Amino acid sequence: MLITEILIVVALIAVNGLLAMSELAVVSSRPSRLKAMANRKVRGARRAIALTTDPGRFLSTVQIGITLIGVLAGAVSGATLGERLAHWLIGRDVSEALAVPLSVGLVVTAITYFSLIIGELVPKQIALRRPEIIACALAPTMTHFARFSFPLVWLLDKSSKAVLTLLRQRAVAESTVTEEEIRTLVAEAESSGILTPEERSMIAGVMRLGDRPVRAVMTPRLKVDYIDLADDAATIRRRIAESPHSRLPVCDGSLDVVIGVIQAKDVVDAQLEGGILNLRPLVRTAPIVPETMDALEVVAVLRETSIHIGLVHDEYGHFEGVVTSTDILEAIVGEFGSATGAADANVVIRADGSALVEGSMPADEFAETFHIHLPPTRDYHTVAGFLLTLFRRIPDVGELVEAHGCRFEIVDLDGRRIDKVLVTKL
Repeated sequence: MLITEILIVVALIAVNGLLAMSELAVVSSRPSRLKAMANRKVRGARRAIALTTDPGRFLSTVQIGITLIGVLAGAVSGATLGERLAHWLIGRDVSEALAVPLSVGLVVTAITYFSLIIGELVPKQIALRRPEIIACALAPTMTHFARFSFPLVWLLDKSSKAVLTLLRQRAVAESTVTEEEIRTLVAEAESSGILTPEERSMIAGVMRLGDRPVRAVMTPRLKVDYIDLADDAATIRRRIAESPHSRLPVCDGSLDVVIGVIQAKDVVDAQLEGGILNLRPLVRTAPIVPETMDALEVVAVLRETSIHIGLVHDEYGHFEGVVTSTDILEAIVGEFGSATGAADANVVIRADGSALVEGSMPADEFAETFHIHLPPTRDYHTVAGFLLTLFRRIPDVGELVEAHGCRFEIVDLDGRRIDKVLVTKL
């Protein structure tokens, strides 16, 4: 009889552990992983998803089970095991006044200890290590238990929601993944060796690309190599020969009148065939890209054209620059080396710990490198634009400004454009 009672208490503690394990496993499971397991037809995955979408009913079910187990364990321990231990102590010449409270205290202490270890701590630690697998394994059992105790579960769920309403607590918001959480997960994956630094850099580049307008990735008008049909043949040949690009915008008298794009290969083919150089028939139509378009939208535009170049115009129809598939790729993986040499580094770390930064460096990459918080909506896209907002004017070489825990010193100007800046952490 004593063995039976002890086995009953052990079974109750074990069931309490399963309930605690299922509770933490379901709460800790990531919906994305459960959905992936459901797509792979893992048994119990869909029921686990159903439990996570209705946490009120699930928690009520778990709490009912834990409460019932606690009552039963207390009744068994106090009414039977405690009484048996008291009789045993009295038989060992212990006074009844001491034996009864001592036996109850010993039984309660022992059951509480094993309940904490076997019924709470160990199951919850196991659940934290493999939450999705355990949630899928226990979800069918918890679903059946919820159906069996539906009236009481419904009452507890409605009661708890009513109390939350009185406390002006809104319903739990739908779980969403923020961009910051994704960056944290990628950083953790890199630190654990799942991702290489290069892979993390590319993922960060893709995420930045989604937040950039086309102005942040295009080649601006001042840096565009172009052909003017109003120039003589010798000037046109020289421009094509000196340019490292295979596709050049074509204007007619002024860059304000861009009529299309010409490919160097088409010019070479025409020259090989002989005759007078006539470029106008070789001009190809290029898509017009509004400067307000997102960089990711530009990818779709360039995918539909065979020349993979777009002409960027502002809202007034003025030519602002060009964007190519290479510009999009460089925004993800970094600058490529040009035909004249290696790619220029946007940041050069000096021996004293300061950094020499290009003014044309994208502002979001700059902020990520130096841990600077930039406003989500801003009118600038480069380090030069960032500094202009700090100075509120065009600075001179050697001028300093301190902000965001850094000192920014203007090192070089290209006309009125900030070319290089020295960044020192304060």
